[in-house]
Amino acid sequence: MHKVHIDHRASLVRENMARIKHKILVMSNKGGVGKSTVAVNFAALLAARGLKTGLLDIDLHGPSVARMTGRESRCHDTDGRTIDPIEVMPGLKMISMGSLLRDGDTPVIWRGPLKLTVLRQFLSDVNWGGLDALVIDSPPGTGDEPLTICQLIPEMTGAVVVTTGQSVALLDARKAAAFLKRLGIPVLGVLENMTVFSCPHCAKEISLFKAGGGRTAAAELGIPFLGSVPFDPGLVDCGDAGRIFALEHPAAPAAAALREGLARAVGAIWRNI
Repeated sequence: MHKVHIDHRASLVRENMARIKHKILVMSNKGGVGKSTVAVNFAALLAARGLKTGLLDIDLHGPSVARMTGRESRCHDTDGRTIDPIEVMPGLKMISMGSLLRDGDTPVIWRGPLKLTVLRQFLSDVNWGGLDALVIDSPPGTGDEPLTICQLIPEMTGAVVVTTGQSVALLDARKAAAFLKRLGIPVLGVLENMTVFSCPHCAKEISLFKAGGGRTAAAELGIPFLGSVPFDPGLVDCGDAGRIFALEHPAAPAAAALREGLARAVGAIWRNI
């Protein structure tokens, strides 16, 4: 009976994911590099382009996508068997533990098997509908959540690895790339985040972390370099307020870098999205 239930769930996952043209994982092997910020802005930019887009937050213990889209502790419609994602903006649907939990301070204290069950449900029971792209925000590391998603989703389009320039982060970025290659997931490229900060008083550029390491790591690994995103306090402010920086401040250098990084990441599939 248990095997029949698993097979049925796997069939539902395949059917639901078959209605989505492209599945793009955004990951890092280290926290604090701005991965969720990148995922949210990438998804919003795709939707603004007129593409039907989904945003799936698989960080079960530290979900931030709901807060960054202004949809924290919102109610999802459900018929008891399936659940509707929340609309963030026209063309963009989202689901996150942060939108499912009534109290944002409630910790999710789960072991692996329960996390696996929830991730399967995110893929099989959510009414994603027909999408052009699904952007998946993964927690840091190469543990249960990214491994499960990579194994469950058939024909993953590829993954973007987000890093900062310092040596520790780059070491972890290399591990993330190796993880993806071992699973047969195409690496769409490395995006170096929070590279330089322009002083508002003297306009001098200050390297918050070592700049240029992402390009070097990409070259060493033989994968595309998607560009460098400068640090902008507006990214922090928008994320905290649940607004999309790249749409609100399109002329900002950081917004331009995000657009260019996305275009490079999906360049090979852009015409088919």
